[in-house]
Amino acid sequence: MEKKRDDSGEMTVREAGQLGGEKVKKERGPEFYSEIGHKGGEKVKEERGPEFYSEIGHKGGQRVRELIERGKEEEEK
Repeated sequence: MEKKRDDSGEMTVREAGQLGGEKVKKERGPEFYSEIGHKGGEKVKEERGPEFYSEIGHKGGQRVRELIERGKEEEEK
């Protein structure tokens, strides 16, 4: 990992986060991230309901459709 320091020579927030993430990955394994992601998803489903995922999925699909159309328009030029 490339060391990027701010003007004062201190570690940047980004670098600190990357180092912390690598340490957790080494100590707990990559499966840990899958587990906490699943727990987070369950909590969101509990708080917002399963229809929330339908809504954000629909929005994502619309955005993809827009980008595809924009790409086709650019190709025609």
